[in-house]
Amino acid sequence: MYSKITNVVLILMFAVISFHAQEKAKGNDKDETMIRANVEQMAKGWNAKSGAEFAKPFAEDADYVIVNGMQIKGRAAIAEGHQGIFDTIYKISTLTLSVEQIRFLRPDVAVVHVRAALNFTRENSTRTNNARITLVMTKNKDKWEIAAFQNTQIQTPGS
Repeated sequence: MYSKITNVVLILMFAVISFHAQEKAKGNDKDETMIRANVEQMAKGWNAKSGAEFAKPFAEDADYVIVNGMQIKGRAAIAEGHQGIFDTIYKISTLTLSVEQIRFLRPDVAVVHVRAALNFTRENSTRTNNARITLVMTKNKDKWEIAAFQNTQIQTPGS
């Protein structure tokens, strides 16, 4: 009798653990989809040459560190700064972004590593700059936002 009860308890315990693991995975899948959509929105905004569209996934008070180390504070400044470069130096450019890793620090905080390839033309010369972007994203009211952005150019040997 004792072993039958023990077996039933163990089976129920494993079933509950399995159910919770599946539910957590479903939650992460939904969150990962929303996070990836934010990264896609940045690329879409860049390629449309719209500072406002590029800045859409950022939190109102986001921190943005440019590849040269300068820092921009807030979604409005990110939108305005990007519109300035879209209208000038990056008028002829395309940006490709791909998510390399999403790591949940908590259910409402994630670190996201993104690979970036910026193709641009200046003075009849086309170049590609590669970078790795680190995002800190937070979930507020079922919406993921970029709280912090760090852009680091990938250096190749000899450059």
